[in-house]
Amino acid sequence: MPEFYQSITLPSFAPPSWLFGPVWTLLYVLIFVSFGWTMVQIFQKKFPSKLLIPFGINLITNLLWTPIFFQWRHFDLALLDILLVWGSIVWIMIAMWRKARWVSLLQIPYLLWVSFATVLMTSIWWMN
Repeated sequence: MPEFYQSITLPSFAPPSWLFGPVWTLLYVLIFVSFGWTMVQIFQKKFPSKLLIPFGINLITNLLWTPIFFQWRHFDLALLDILLVWGSIVWIMIAMWRKARWVSLLQIPYLLWVSFATVLMTSIWWMN
C-alpha cells in the first residue's frame, strides 16, 4: 500500500505513509472503547437500538475505504465513502451527546483526522 500511495500525485500537505499506521492505531482504540461501551448499553437496553444505525454506517464505511482506495483504486468512490464516514461521526456525536457526553468527546480526534483525510482525499481525487 505505501508504494501505491507514493506512486499517485499527492498534495504538498500529504503526510508520509508511515504516519497512517500509528494514527489509525490510536483512533481504533478510541473507536473500540466508545463504540464497544455504547454497544453494551444498547444490548442491555439502556440505550435505544436505533443508535446502531450511525455506528453501523460508520463501521461499514470505515472498513470499506481501504479496499476502495488501495485495491480497487476508485478515487471517486473513496471520496464518497470518506464523506459518509465523516457524516456518521458527526451523527454519532450528536446522538450520544445527551446520553454519554464522553463518547461524543472521544470522537473529536477521529473527526479531526477524518476531516483532514477528507481534504486529502478530495485533493487526491482532483489531482489524479
